[in-house]
Amino acid sequence: MLETCVNQGAGLQSIALQASPRVIAMASHGDQQGEMPLLWGLCSTLVDSGYSVMVLDANAVESDNNPGLAQLLDDASWRDGELDEELIEPKSWSVLPAALGLLRMSRSTEAQGLPLDPLGGLLQNFGVIVIYARADVLVRLLPGSGIQPLLTVSALKTSPVTAYQALKQMLLNANLHPTVARIVVNDGPDLSEMGRPEVDNLKHCAMEFLGYQIDPLTIRARQPKNRDFNDVSRLALRLLENAMPLHRHHFVESH
Repeated sequence: MLETCVNQGAGLQSIALQASPRVIAMASHGDQQGEMPLLWGLCSTLVDSGYSVMVLDANAVESDNNPGLAQLLDDASWRDGELDEELIEPKSWSVLPAALGLLRMSRSTEAQGLPLDPLGGLLQNFGVIVIYARADVLVRLLPGSGIQPLLTVSALKTSPVTAYQALKQMLLNANLHPTVARIVVNDGPDLSEMGRPEVDNLKHCAMEFLGYQIDPLTIRARQPKNRDFNDVSRLALRLLENAMPLHRHHFVESH
């Protein structure tokens, strides 16, 4: 259990010593108010714990002026140029446009392997790869992976509705069991009533219509200075415990 860790940072660092890159995911459902600050906080926490992090952003489309995962898959000339140093010796965390590349990987018709397998060759020097994408993309990319995508619920009025839609897609179409996090804004110790209406609505709908019980984690928007009790550190550790390791193989060019 997570509570048995004396120091959450130590738990994260022990996992960081493992050799293979590890893939985690975050579901995008239009709640930028809750998603983006938590995503950046999660990346910063992972970096502080000794990881180098690559975010594959499926909401950003690759182009000639904004190259990303699609160009890496094509082994374009820029692969050995502009991003070469960052990919070989990543220093902290980076964001790569990935809408077209992830779509291509999700449509792979190869008989063997998982859709994410090519990432082991392309991004083998990163410790953690974070896939930030809509539920319909994650459904095609993550079946059989064991990954529990992060799903946020904030105080935004539409958040429980769009979160439920994403939950339904992931659960019914790929048997993915998300890690649900409710975002609260509170400086005090009592979080019992903070953000309750939104997450209670989601819990009720999930049980009533899907027969699925949610046990959400509480994430404070303002994190305490004591990192042993940092909500995001606990969240990072939980996500990594259900991460998918990637084999460090050589990338084979497609024709």
